[in-house]
Amino acid sequence: MIDWTRVETLFDEIGGEDFCEVVQIFLEETDGVVARLETDPDPARYEEELHFLKGSALNLGFTEMAQLCQTGERLAAQGAAAKVDIGAVLNSYRASVAAFRERSAAMCRQSSAA
Repeated sequence: MIDWTRVETLFDEIGGEDFCEVVQIFLEETDGVVARLETDPDPARYEEELHFLKGSALNLGFTEMAQLCQTGERLAAQGAAAKVDIGAVLNSYRASVAAFRERSAAMCRQSSAA
């Protein structure tokens, strides 16, 4: 579900303080798109929204979610937005965020203690 090697590499590349800020920005931005997909899904916007979510997911190692977004993005680009499994994307997002928050919070606490 999450590529923790990618997460740790990002942490090492940008440092603990910046990592924690990136995580916060990621969650704020993706939460907005996810909320829109939950409450007001618009198949005409799936390609754009899934592309955004895919890129964000890849940056933070959410591999399962990125794959689901890529599949959905391709379907939408081919005119088959009705076949996109938005529920699977949303479920993967929720599960990934829950797992990620626990471990990334520990990483952020360690970096602020250092």
